[in-house]
Amino acid sequence: MKTRFLCTLFVFSIAISMLAQSPYISRVFEFMPAPGQFVNEMPYYDKGDTHQDMARKTEECLADNARVIVSLGGYGGYIVFGFDHAVENKPGQMDFEILGNAFYSNANANASNAKKGGSCEAGIVMVSCDENGNGVPDDEWYELAGSEFHNPHTTKGYSITYYRPANDKQATPDPSNPAISDTSYIAWLDNQGQHGYVQRNAYNSQSYWPEWVDADSLCFQGTLLPKNAVDENGLGTYYVLYAFDWGYADNHPNTDARSSFNIEWAVDGEGKSVNLPAIHFVKVYTALNQTCGWLGETSTEVMGANDLHLLNRQIDDTTPVQSPTVSQGFFKGNKIRYTLLNGMRVNSPSVPGIYIEHSANAMRKLIVR
Repeated sequence: MKTRFLCTLFVFSIAISMLAQSPYISRVFEFMPAPGQFVNEMPYYDKGDTHQDMARKTEECLADNARVIVSLGGYGGYIVFGFDHAVENKPGQMDFEILGNAFYSNANANASNAKKGGSCEAGIVMVSCDENGNGVPDDEWYELAGSEFHNPHTTKGYSITYYRPANDKQATPDPSNPAISDTSYIAWLDNQGQHGYVQRNAYNSQSYWPEWVDADSLCFQGTLLPKNAVDENGLGTYYVLYAFDWGYADNHPNTDARSSFNIEWAVDGEGKSVNLPAIHFVKVYTALNQTCGWLGETSTEVMGANDLHLLNRQIDDTTPVQSPTVSQGFFKGNKIRYTLLNGMRVNSPSVPGIYIEHSANAMRKLIVR
């Protein structure tokens, strides 16, 4: 209740404020990539740089619509940014967009696969409201539940630890693939009993370990999406990373409406829908753990974010609704209602959130505020 009250006050302040507000990122609070082939280059690390220096450099890349790409590295690498105002949650509309560098392939070795794909490196998006009003992202975070949230192959509560390679580590090149200069470069271990390596390639010779980090290990936690890369020619030379339907950063080209996000998708740690009239902070993290031959590890890239409402761009939320199976004859002329995200039956949707009203011949989305 306190969160909703404070956020509502911020929405009200939008209406009465006479100050100019920018639709673009204004501040980067945190930048912590996981090991990856573009780490220490996007943005560039200078010897002696600290966490604060790298956050500042990242902010220079993204703030005020600068549109310089930054890489989040392998699974778990993240960025936290904010706007100079509260982004309003307008019912039934997309509220903000995140720009990346996703693109679709012009051709596919598997011509029979009609699904869109190319370089789609999905990152999960989280949002937070400045509940305590101190202007920094230290309040509760909520995941925006995308199309794979209920996919049985999506892993909730995933954790991975990367281990810094020794300075004198001996490379183990792949004799069958000259593009891979070290197959055992940076070791990782996850909580699913899996282990592997961030491989080093011949195209990026700098350290893949974030050089401003003194620790010998890095641990990241979150939700792991199913692998989306397919070796379409079977030779390890033509990987296609297929786009998920909706709800992820760097997953569709920037010109696609599915690069935008609806705050109404927010869920808490138990997967329950939450009502956020506005948000102040956004977190994006790489949500895939996969290596694709000479392409290297999958890493989400970010090159900006926009408040759609301040840009006067109305994009209606047309994301599909997946309803539970209902046996024939269940309705008997009546309507049933259930929560969108966990399918729980409700008699009357009085708690704020998103509901589905399903009758024998129609289905519609209900938003209760």
